[in-house]
Amino acid sequence: MGADDETIRAGDRTAPLAPLPDHRNVATPWWQELWRRHAHITTPLRQLGLECDVEFGLSAYIVRVSLPDDSYLIISPPQEPPSDRPLGHPDGWIATREHPDDQALFEVVYDSAPSADPGAPQRPEARHGGNVQTLIETIDHRLAQLGLLPNSVASAGDRSALPATPTLHVPEVPDVPDSAGRASVYGDALRALTDRLNGAESHAEAAAFLHQILEPNDGLLAQLGEFFEAAGEKAKEAAEDDGFDLSYDLADAAAEIRNLGEVLHVAEDRMRALTPLMPAPRLTSTPGRPPSLPPRALPAAQPRHMR
Repeated sequence: MGADDETIRAGDRTAPLAPLPDHRNVATPWWQELWRRHAHITTPLRQLGLECDVEFGLSAYIVRVSLPDDSYLIISPPQEPPSDRPLGHPDGWIATREHPDDQALFEVVYDSAPSADPGAPQRPEARHGGNVQTLIETIDHRLAQLGLLPNSVASAGDRSALPATPTLHVPEVPDVPDSAGRASVYGDALRALTDRLNGAESHAEAAAFLHQILEPNDGLLAQLGEFFEAAGEKAKEAAEDDGFDLSYDLADAAAEIRNLGEVLHVAEDRMRALTPLMPAPRLTSTPGRPPSLPPRALPAAQPRHMR
């Protein structure tokens, strides 16, 4: 994983992502798979300059985030009971701030986990469930308050410092699409984005279009996963048994879409790092003379045979 080449652009400056953890597990396939499945959390935090790692908690994997004052964040799914949801996509998230040498420093920064006690009051974040965007925004805001953001220029509190990103414009759709194809406006919007990608004049511009699809919180793939998951929940409301069968198929589709986003999560940075091919050499000419070919290496002189 080429972490040294991963960057984000802020105004006229380029801010590097925080480095990968420095331990021997980083080179192992199993850890790299864990890292990939949590990239929708670690990448936005690394863009803020925060070093992250993935470890095993009480009963599930957690993300540990190192902070400049030697405290750290623990971002975890509900630890008890263990969840059967896909790794990295639980029912909710819990983020706490702790300090290894100061037990009094303990703060629940975010908690959207469903309550195990139906009678217990839930925190306001509970309505967001496993949504990662709200989790990251809350962490960003709290760390900005504490002055613990290394890359403050990339903070959600100052998005105006970031360059404009091409927007996927989706026309308004009727509440109930008819069979005449009016629901194809979403396909038309994606075709328009594809046309703009084909006309991109640089790899950096092409990377900006990729961002529209692959952004881990608001990108098209992330939202498409949410759409199929919602469709699965709607299918469960049917009286027929096939409603549950359909909901499983739709849930599988949502998981595959999210997995695709995780596989391609560094494609934007890789595209931005590319350089265009060198143009083909052009023939040169002077007035009154035919065009001359570009210089090339001459064949080696053949040795003379002595008589």
